[in-house]
Amino acid sequence: MVGKNKSSAESQDKQNSSAPKSDMEAVQRLKKAYDQLRGEMKKAIVGQTKVLEELLIGIFSKGHCLLIGVPGLAKTLMVRTVAQTLSLSFNRIQFTPDLMPADITGTEVIQDDRSTGQRCLQFIKGPVFANVLLADEINRTPPKTQAALLEAMQEYQVTCGGRKYSLEHPFFVLATQNPIEQEGTYPLPEAQLDRFMFNIMVDYPTESEELDIMKLTTSSFEVQLDKVISREEILNLQEIVRRVPIADHVIKYAMALARQTRINTGEAVPEFIKEWVSWGAGPRASQYMIIGAKARAVLQGRYYVSTDDVKAVAHPVLRHRVIMNFSAEAEGITTDKIVDKLIEITPTTESELLQDGRLPKVLGSSSS
Repeated sequence: MVGKNKSSAESQDKQNSSAPKSDMEAVQRLKKAYDQLRGEMKKAIVGQTKVLEELLIGIFSKGHCLLIGVPGLAKTLMVRTVAQTLSLSFNRIQFTPDLMPADITGTEVIQDDRSTGQRCLQFIKGPVFANVLLADEINRTPPKTQAALLEAMQEYQVTCGGRKYSLEHPFFVLATQNPIEQEGTYPLPEAQLDRFMFNIMVDYPTESEELDIMKLTTSSFEVQLDKVISREEILNLQEIVRRVPIADHVIKYAMALARQTRINTGEAVPEFIKEWVSWGAGPRASQYMIIGAKARAVLQGRYYVSTDDVKAVAHPVLRHRVIMNFSAEAEGITTDKIVDKLIEITPTTESELLQDGRLPKVLGSSSS
């Protein structure tokens, strides 16, 4: 037990030294590339440091991201900039009420075969066949069209006419949504929201950042972006992220955050959860917190994961997976406040979790 609960520099150095040399070299390359990426993105994007970090964590975790913010906060520009600096193909779909599923996935058309004189069906690929797909204002199209992305996001393929067409890896859906306008919109179903790894809130810039934006966007200066990482390097680094070791107590900490949001499991949950939450997060939340924490650690040049990494990704992972009830909405309680309270009350070490008695069925007993 004592060995698992150590978080000192000595234990961290030991974890780093036990990592494969090739992986450690790759981690350092990713850390260097991450610093270069941030430098390139700053040429086009002013501020929004946290948003850009969460975007890159999602990308190196093989996850999709939903960006929510009012118009004019450079959400579309952020996605385009990410695609350019990562040497990835990029397509944009402007979601509208009359958009059809075939406008996203593609469709079969009749073609004349000049060599045989016969007609045959040929599949014309839609804009979903790209490495980075920007689904702009995704809530402006009906659920039937929104659902056209489900198979692509989950299975990385498109089915048309009984045939399956694989998407090129890496593949990311980066969607945007306007939170203040409800007229003519179709809220995303919970099943589709759950496909997004992160729900990223894009906030207003600070006064100094807005001044820089005005100077940058009202002049004739054109930003020239350099490509930092190739497609092959991204695929390799995605695999390295998943090989990063993680201690049991860090996994159990992520599980504790997710499981405490569920009021119908028969386990002990905080009173404020019972008072404000209607439905809690599923197992996918724990999975995404763990893989997101691994990616964050690697982006910072570490080959070990701490509970601080889990805390850093808890908000974007849980934000759209915890469903508030009427009482919470009436009191102005948001999911971010719920996550803040969970982080505040949840112990961070295995011994504290066991002594606290929180989630005994999950944590069980330790043999260490």
